[in-house]
Amino acid sequence: MTNRTALVTGASRGIGLACAKALAAGGARVILASRDLTKLEEAASHIPGSSWIQLDLSSPESIKDAFAKAGHVDILVNNAALTKDGLALRMKKDDWDSVLNVNLTGAFLAIQQVLQPMMKQRWGRIINIASIVGQTGNPGQSNYVASKAGLIGLTKSLAQEIASRNITVNAIAPGFIETDMTSVLSDELKNNMLAHIPLKRFGQPSEIAAAVKFLASENAGYITGTVLNVNGGMYM
Repeated sequence: MTNRTALVTGASRGIGLACAKALAAGGARVILASRDLTKLEEAASHIPGSSWIQLDLSSPESIKDAFAKAGHVDILVNNAALTKDGLALRMKKDDWDSVLNVNLTGAFLAIQQVLQPMMKQRWGRIINIASIVGQTGNPGQSNYVASKAGLIGLTKSLAQEIASRNITVNAIAPGFIETDMTSVLSDELKNNMLAHIPLKRFGQPSEIAAAVKFLASENAGYITGTVLNVNGGMYM
């Protein structure tokens, strides 16, 4: 990945930050992108040679502006995501729209910003962070699940569309990963999940990052349109 530039969305914490660190360790020049300026600056300070840009994936204007500032991008990791859980019967349209706009439409618009330069140089890596629930479903998360299932479909369609330009498009579907997002769950819920994980432990952000680092590398040049499950065997 030496001399490659990688941009990671949602990179101020959790999985996104772990991905940024892994790509930097692999030799890439990393650009961290997120809405939270304070956390962005703090995160970037721990990654030598990195930079950061503010990015709001709910805003097409913010996306265009951020990628214009970022410049050329060889590796795009679409990691940023939003949850607004609730039963479908009572889910507000705004909660549906906001989750789909960030998780799916925002990721698509980010991809559009990097496609032309990637096609021109005939090399690129697009890695979409989906979720196990995009394959299994999950009650109370119809908006989030639909966005992640859509991201998997987008991955497969786009992979076919631009393969001739030597650009790979893959998705990673994490299972239960220990992050700020999952730390607020009850012990009862965590124990119930553990019972369904053959490896009998939760995953770490670094394990998702390792998969991202591989898919971004030259070694993964013959892999495209795939969904890499990193879930401890929770879904096979």
